[in-house]
Amino acid sequence: MLIAAMLCNLVGCTAQNQKYESLDVEAFEKAISDTSVIRLDVRTAEEYQGGHIAGAINIDVLNNDFQAKAISLLPKDKTIAVYCRSGRRSKKAAGILADNGYKVKELNAGYVGWTQAGKETSGMERN
Repeated sequence: MLIAAMLCNLVGCTAQNQKYESLDVEAFEKAISDTSVIRLDVRTAEEYQGGHIAGAINIDVLNNDFQAKAISLLPKDKTIAVYCRSGRRSKKAAGILADNGYKVKELNAGYVGWTQAGKETSGMERN
């Protein structure tokens, strides 16, 4: 009985950690240096227009049609690198994408962490 409980705990932890990969700024930058990786900004259109990671497409995770749009636009044979402002919305989006069969890498510090680290951006910046 004890062994079964320990195995369940191990399998549960492993499954949760394997859903998607959450990366720090440096690891995320390395991941998106691969040109086959699709960069996905899940903030609002206004936030995206205020500045974003170069080459990112924008699909707002808070819109009811996020999942449908993502499935119609994103190929499942590519890794999706997802970010938001602080990391909360990107985790939600990463979970949705992973549940739909995508390989996902998520920026745990968000766009705020990206800009604070002095990384390259496109568009206008907000202060």
